[in-house]
Amino acid sequence: MFMKKYSIICICLLSLITVTFYSCKKFLDQQPISLITTDNAYTTAANIEAALNGAYSSFMGTNYYQWEYIEQSDMRSDNAYAGGSGDIDFLQVDLNTISNANGLVYRDWTELYASIAKCNAVLDNIENVTDPLLTDERRKQIIGEASFLRAFHYYQLVKLWGGVPIEKHSNSTDPSVIRIARSADTAVYNFINDDLQVAVANLPDVYDGADGSTNKVRATKGAANALLAKIWAQRPDRDYNKVLQYCNAVINSPAGYQMLNNYADLFDGNHPFNSESILEIPYIANTPQACWGAELFYPTHNDNGKVPSDAWQRYCVPSKTLVNLYETEGDSIRENANISFETVPWADQNWNPCAKSNIKVPFDVKQKHPNNWSSGDHVYLLRLADIILLKAEAQNELGDPAAAAITLNEVRNRVHLSTVIATSQSQMRSAIINERQLELAFEGQRWDDLKRFGIAVSVMNGLDEKQYTCNDGNASTPTSINYNLTTATLLLPIPLLEMQANPSLIQNPGY
Repeated sequence: MFMKKYSIICICLLSLITVTFYSCKKFLDQQPISLITTDNAYTTAANIEAALNGAYSSFMGTNYYQWEYIEQSDMRSDNAYAGGSGDIDFLQVDLNTISNANGLVYRDWTELYASIAKCNAVLDNIENVTDPLLTDERRKQIIGEASFLRAFHYYQLVKLWGGVPIEKHSNSTDPSVIRIARSADTAVYNFINDDLQVAVANLPDVYDGADGSTNKVRATKGAANALLAKIWAQRPDRDYNKVLQYCNAVINSPAGYQMLNNYADLFDGNHPFNSESILEIPYIANTPQACWGAELFYPTHNDNGKVPSDAWQRYCVPSKTLVNLYETEGDSIRENANISFETVPWADQNWNPCAKSNIKVPFDVKQKHPNNWSSGDHVYLLRLADIILLKAEAQNELGDPAAAAITLNEVRNRVHLSTVIATSQSQMRSAIINERQLELAFEGQRWDDLKRFGIAVSVMNGLDEKQYTCNDGNASTPTSINYNLTTATLLLPIPLLEMQANPSLIQNPGY
């Protein structure tokens, strides 16, 4: 019932989403072009701007960016349990029992390719626009923005599925165009890199005459360099010299990115467009541009500030592994900013199987104001602390753990944790992995980190996670959760419906 409720709300909001570019408010006012037809020929500057608006709207108008990218990383990893009262599609992802008919997997695949199609529409048509109102400078910026957005979506695809079909053009019904085979993962990363090089060459550090908010919600040179750092770390033939190069380009950017002094300010809903943000989704509460995904992690409370008695279990329930890590590290600042323990009216098989009122269960609260399916809390797509930790990783992997320790401690010092002293490369590697988990929990990073460091199988299969049932008001003997992860199932299955529609596709091993 709760899934049906959120689906209806999603459909209503999707029909209303609008995006544009000149200030944050105006960014959300102009009607986008989302459908590609021969009748809405791209002949004017306004046409191509509207098409670009439609490309940006994917960040607000898809399940993937509203909330499911968190499920695909934090829930799938050791950061969280599925929750959601046992919703089968999400439980499969959590327990690594994913079928090729999984609805979550299919939805994310199709939404990401639909997002790419919007970018392709811009890039395929912009050279046809001869309107003098489209200046050469703006034309280059639009090409850079659309190239960045396409790269961002392909990055989501390749890290989830491995090699995928590279669709450079989307407005076709020709089977030879749309039934294309998967490219190797390195080829996809090369394509992403090429798009990002176009973005870096064409995008400004900041937009002239724009207010500060605009530079946080549109693609910039800083955003392109940040994504370049991430792809060169994540790809199988990683190059840490390039990672270091692009991290430094962000850190030293004329845009002046700086970490906030107070970690909690990042996620209190009161500091949008801050100096640490590189790219964010600018949700606006109580408007068609609000975030309904926040309600799926944390319920709107009643007038007494409590979880209402008719509420249902939310998704992405923080794990005991993550909570124990915060407590072992003495990291109360980030724990309190990211997790809230509260009394709830439902049974939780991991924390409180008998729904006892004296036992609290945790929530992911990186968005703290769900606001009845209409949150205005912004979501970071790229932020500086992630890039600083990637720099530490690159320094360490390039053989300089002492420099890595100095960089790592910039992030630890903010939350008043003890200084890490480098004793070896392996010790620093473990420290960096832990720091990323503490800093970036519920930001869609953990699964990527486990895979990049080659420890996903050992970490997941080595977890000591338990679940319980309730017997006559008492918790049962705990049952260990077996995640059954193998190297063959680190990637998601290609959705069955896609395999049926495109005979050129080959399924990932293990499915």
